[in-house]
Amino acid sequence: MKVHVKSKDEVIVIAGKDKGQKGKVLAVNPKSGRVTVEGVAMVTKHQKSRAQGQPGGLIHKEAPIDASNVMLVCQKCGKPSRAGRKVLDDGKKIRTCKKCGEQID
Repeated sequence: MKVHVKSKDEVIVIAGKDKGQKGKVLAVNPKSGRVTVEGVAMVTKHQKSRAQGQPGGLIHKEAPIDASNVMLVCQKCGKPSRAGRKVLDDGKKIRTCKKCGEQID
């Protein structure tokens, strides 16, 4: 499955309990079509102490959400937008903002 966002992209959540939150993409799993966004879909995990320096207890971490529930935010215009594709003269593919036409990558 092709995912429209990459790691370190700025995205906004458009559906679900965290609708409207902005964050940076931490991880992308194209096989399942899910993304992990910083500060979104926080879950509590009961973790046992593993190493001597690592304490156990309740830890809060981000859970993956479906990639269809996030939308790319353009750095130039600051608005959520779909990503368009453009092939440059040298054959390199780039992503562009559908609203302002600015290069995303």
